[in-house]
Amino acid sequence: MKRGILSFDLTGTLATFKFCDAVYFEGLPQLYAARYGVSFEEARDYLKSQYDTLGEEIPEWYDIRYWFHRFGLGDGWTELLRAYASHIEYYPEAPEILERYSGEYELVLITNAAREFMEVEIEPIREYFTRTISCVSDFGEVKKTPDFYGKVCRSLGRRPEEITHVGDHWQFDFVAPRGHGLRAFYLDRTGRREGEHILHNLTELRDRLI
Repeated sequence: MKRGILSFDLTGTLATFKFCDAVYFEGLPQLYAARYGVSFEEARDYLKSQYDTLGEEIPEWYDIRYWFHRFGLGDGWTELLRAYASHIEYYPEAPEILERYSGEYELVLITNAAREFMEVEIEPIREYFTRTISCVSDFGEVKKTPDFYGKVCRSLGRRPEEITHVGDHWQFDFVAPRGHGLRAFYLDRTGRREGEHILHNLTELRDRLI
């Protein structure tokens, strides 16, 4: 019998930012430059300014389909994501940790990324997860709040104390889940924070999940 649910954030926790950055700061600007006859540098600077104008508080910020439509680039987001799949990169210890704990826990992925983006990014590790949850696509939210984690618990049919969450955002992956009664670990790869519930890499879970 498994010990409960172990949930992970995606980018910054299991995967590096390489794929995300390549799509938004290389792929999209290249398409924009070709579409409107401007240089790549001009296109990249303009798109960056547009990303900043919308801001992370808006659900569309996380939606690749929205940016394609906003910039008049058609419907080729799936092709773009697939074209940059070679940039998907996981932190060295991540696959080993997923393999190890998939036998002990029910593994769940909880991410801010829209589902279209997430499904490509997790394809090499998809087998380890029984559920994947996108804040934006599944709940229409951009922040992992205590209330959001309550919705996750109800969706999974589990009590808060049955779920342990691991992520790299102090507020969204540590403070918020603890605010709803989940056990949580903050992944600080910079090594700046110390504490009982602070991890500097995922391997340190071995000494904490007891």
